[in-house]
Amino acid sequence: MKLTLLLYLLPVFILCTLPFNSWAQTSIAGQVLDARSKLPLEGVTISTNTGQQTISSKSGDFMLITADASVLYFSYLSYQTQTITLPVSAPELKVYLQPTAAALQEVVVTGYQSNRPLLETAGALSIVGSDVISRFDESSLVRAVNTAPGVRMDERAPASYRLSIRGSTLRSPYGIRNIKLYFNGMPLTEANGTTALNLIDAASIGSMEILKGPTASIYGAGTGGTILLEPKRAEADKQQVQVGATVGSYGFRKYTATATAGNSKSNVLVQYARQQYDGYREQSALDRHVLLLSPEFYISDKQTIAANILYTDLYYELPGGITKEQYDQNPRQARGGMSGSVRQQASIDLQSINVGLKQEYKFSDNWRNTTSVYTLHRFRENPFNTDYERVANQEYGGRTSFTHSASLGSIPTVYTFGAEFQRGFEAARTYNNNAGTPDSLRTDDEVIAKTGFIFGQAELELPADFILTLALSLNDTKYNITRLKQAATGQYKYNRDFKAVVSPRVALLKKLTDQVSAHVSISSGFSPPTEEELLPSDGSLNKDLEAEKGINYEAGLRGSTSNNRFTYDVVGFYFRLNETIVSRQNALGVAVFRNVGSTAQKGIETALGYTLLENQDQLLTLLKLWTSYTYSHFRFKEYQKDQEDLSGNKLTGVAPHTLTAGLDLNTKPGLYFNLTSNYVDKTLLNDENTVFADSYFILAARAGYRKSIARHFELEVFAGADNITDQKYSLGNDLNAFGGRYFQPAPNRNYYGGLTLKYKL
Repeated sequence: MKLTLLLYLLPVFILCTLPFNSWAQTSIAGQVLDARSKLPLEGVTISTNTGQQTISSKSGDFMLITADASVLYFSYLSYQTQTITLPVSAPELKVYLQPTAAALQEVVVTGYQSNRPLLETAGALSIVGSDVISRFDESSLVRAVNTAPGVRMDERAPASYRLSIRGSTLRSPYGIRNIKLYFNGMPLTEANGTTALNLIDAASIGSMEILKGPTASIYGAGTGGTILLEPKRAEADKQQVQVGATVGSYGFRKYTATATAGNSKSNVLVQYARQQYDGYREQSALDRHVLLLSPEFYISDKQTIAANILYTDLYYELPGGITKEQYDQNPRQARGGMSGSVRQQASIDLQSINVGLKQEYKFSDNWRNTTSVYTLHRFRENPFNTDYERVANQEYGGRTSFTHSASLGSIPTVYTFGAEFQRGFEAARTYNNNAGTPDSLRTDDEVIAKTGFIFGQAELELPADFILTLALSLNDTKYNITRLKQAATGQYKYNRDFKAVVSPRVALLKKLTDQVSAHVSISSGFSPPTEEELLPSDGSLNKDLEAEKGINYEAGLRGSTSNNRFTYDVVGFYFRLNETIVSRQNALGVAVFRNVGSTAQKGIETALGYTLLENQDQLLTLLKLWTSYTYSHFRFKEYQKDQEDLSGNKLTGVAPHTLTAGLDLNTKPGLYFNLTSNYVDKTLLNDENTVFADSYFILAARAGYRKSIARHFELEVFAGADNITDQKYSLGNDLNAFGGRYFQPAPNRNYYGGLTLKYKL
């Protein structure tokens, strides 16, 4: 009787409990994307701590039904596994996976607007991530950038940067020229052709994509290259506040406060940094305040809006170049004499605000657009050895690009086209410098610079794993110079229009295997003079200066073996540059410029990496070796200087051989160690090839310990050293310097240490 009753009641019990089981189940939906490119990832495994599992679709979407799971795991080959604690507040998750160190060749790059993996990108480029920047003290980007082959960054004084790609140092006695920079997709290079990279704090950079040579037709005029800077971003569904402090030799102090928040609707970075330095040399102190607000809002699956607000208050002193005799006697001294740097208080005091807004909109699966607009306002006071400058800048500009995916017959094709425009206004006055005080007025100028271009590109996926790229840009630059006052010549107006020039690019890539590809390309470049080259600070006007034009031939091989443990990227190039612009110093120490004919630049760039070990479950979680090597055979092909023929001479300021190598070691308890070595060959300092800087070999190291404290805190303690070999070398030599003042000595062996504390909300 009882058994019969139980048999009747059992189906009733099952039917009654089924709804309760279904009510306890939770549906979780979302999308998985690459953290750098923001592109969807297909095939990501999403699992729970209770055993449920699913795979992301081609669009990166996933949906998982679970009953009592508390943790989600996202795992994908060559990406860091990410863990998310349930429940989550957002109805749909957006999960961003970070590529692992051993998967550099699988990182998707954005430099050519088509968002392809590096293995499918036909062009020479290097990626410098935040992991490379944090190998050092984060006082500047110099040592991180110099790990990339074919790229050289100098620091003539703290915050006085010079950057060159493949020998573009020739026309850069100071500052950054002939290279275009963008920050978060918005122009950082101004309409007058100059870039104030020292306005950005190194710790706020998440990644740098460096496109080398005149290969970036979609970025307009330029023969040196293009650099794309991206700010750091928070991890998905993580909010944290971080404070840090670093102190070091020669009065180095740096303090940072950072807040980041990431979720399915937004990703926000707010950072304040204060950096001070007493200086290794006389008259080389620095004081910099940087405030960056960089939010990104995911309005919908179709629309993303990002903004940048960058405010900088920067003061740094200029010690000036010294002679070989002074360099050997006391490298810490500044330029002396009646017009010496200390007596004239040579320095730069700069206040700047840069505001930008960017929208990415996806009209359909085949059409998308990215549009950005920006404005900047800047004021600079520059007492120099020979004069005193006061300059105010105002500028605005914008860029838009459309991308369309289609088929040309049976051939998948991606079209990209758009335009960019910039307009800058500068009011500049120069005075006699009376011991750091402006004296009588020399010149009073107003300069309007306008530059713009239209561009187009088509990428065709041909049979047999070939990818053909056809691109061109039409560039135009104009200057309107009004001299309101000059004691010697009086008022005048001068207009210069560097006529529109077409810069084409053709590239072909062959994917040999799933891990190896080869590429070749031919491209031309056009680079008009900057405003500072047309109008140097001695009051002269360079009416005869012409734009540089060049053609670049390139071939490369990149790939990986042993399950991405060994990666390689090798490029050979030949670049022919006409109307080459070089700089020389006159008797006043002012840089002046002229066209000298042509150069022939041949080189090889190699980047290698080998991951000996990468396993998050072992005591030693990462052990990696890497190196980059650059060979430069650069010559003046045609160069007539007055009565002297310098044709065939080696290019000034370019070392024939540079080599950087490093070791990275991480442990499960949180200990880490980085070692970086850098060799630079003997470098010629004048066009006559009679003066050179000695070769040098330096070492840098950093060790630290990261530890989670309780549930919300994470502490990192670190210490490091630079120039461990205690080499005497000059970083940022003055080329073709008047009076033999070629040398800008770098610090000897120096140390730093600090800590950061994170609070995770």
